[in-house]
Amino acid sequence: MGRQPGLSVRLKLTLSYAGFLMLAGTLLLAAVMIFYLYFLPAGWIDTNGNFWIDRKLLLRTFAPFMALVLAFLLIFGLLGGWILAGRMLAPLTRITDSTRMAANGSLSHRIRLPGRSDEFRELADAFDTMLARLETHVAEQQRFAANAAHELRTPLAITQTLLDVARKDAQHDPRELADRLHTVNTRAIDLTEALLLLSRADRGSFAREPVDLSLLAEEATETLLFLAEEHGVTLETSGRPAPTSGSHALLLQLTTNLVHNAIVHNLPRQGIVWTTTDAYPGTVVLTVENTGEYLTPQLVSTLVEPFQRGTERVRTHHSGVGLGLAIVDSITRAHGGILTLTPRPGGGLLSTVRLPVTGADGHLRGPH
Repeated sequence: MGRQPGLSVRLKLTLSYAGFLMLAGTLLLAAVMIFYLYFLPAGWIDTNGNFWIDRKLLLRTFAPFMALVLAFLLIFGLLGGWILAGRMLAPLTRITDSTRMAANGSLSHRIRLPGRSDEFRELADAFDTMLARLETHVAEQQRFAANAAHELRTPLAITQTLLDVARKDAQHDPRELADRLHTVNTRAIDLTEALLLLSRADRGSFAREPVDLSLLAEEATETLLFLAEEHGVTLETSGRPAPTSGSHALLLQLTTNLVHNAIVHNLPRQGIVWTTTDAYPGTVVLTVENTGEYLTPQLVSTLVEPFQRGTERVRTHHSGVGLGLAIVDSITRAHGGILTLTPRPGGGLLSTVRLPVTGADGHLRGPH
């Protein structure tokens, strides 16, 4: 939220209390002046015009008056200071109330503190930004939990149906039942492992080591060569060494997921997948590009959300569990990188992963 520059809270408090003390001093001097002008006893000046002081008379006459003035200044100072402090710290009270509401689980409210920019308003704006991010994160987690529960319930429901049919039909071939149960169980295991991998990537709990993305690209391509041949897809891999630092297992999973996604979501026949790596000052780049159906930018923007499967949520034998690109995005962010998905003009998808580069000394270079 843009604000016009204003005085800081410290300067405002300094000016306020300094002004109040000046006012109190002025009142004190005025009281003394009034006392000497209007209440000074005539016996304090002799017939020659010399000024003399009777200490007992001064103590008896002046001290009670000053005591009354000081008492008045004390009460006035307490009340004035209380009012000034309350006015200056009112924004902090709003921030505190909002913090309590957030602690009780309400993330939809915002402080929206009015006025020009100062320390309190910067704090309020930062708190509003944090609440917005937390609300978005909680909504994503709730949506993810609902989708995960739905996806996990499906294989369990299929298993229950198969078992009910087998129990009612004594003539049912047990080998066919075992094959179907094996397929469903494999799907459930794959989904569970994908959820665990996604959670591990989000936590960032992994050891870092030097990794070359070009070698990972070759390994992923060799691993998925059989799947590509089955789908009639040609794999082309090229590029320069792309050294970075991170988890070898997670970055291999990232590369494999991208190539797997490019193979499965491709043309029925004669599809192509291009996997390239490159290195620039401060950045290494992994690019996976594939032919395929035409994708709109609106659809591409949702592909990193869990359980999204391209143009429709229809499963095929190798379509995966709908977490491939979500895992890629989480692994990329855990390594300080950026994942970019762009629809190709002729159909298909261009996936680009940018990670910090590693120098010869093994340290990361560039932003991460």
